[in-house]
Amino acid sequence: MASRGRAPARWRRVSVYAAFLIGALVSLWVPLYNRVDPSIAGIPFFYWFQILWIVVLAVVTAIAYRLGV
Repeated sequence: MASRGRAPARWRRVSVYAAFLIGALVSLWVPLYNRVDPSIAGIPFFYWFQILWIVVLAVVTAIAYRLGV
């Protein structure tokens, strides 16, 4: 019975780690965002895509912190 209580915490931890891994892999896969168009307010895609991932991973980090992972 003790293992059933730990299972949800393990799945939360694994899912948060998977989200961090996806974020790291997207950041390292430069051909995915190595272009200029589309630009937003004159900012090339290369820059705003990286800034977007910073925000996304900050939200994932906040969720991980709230879950106590």
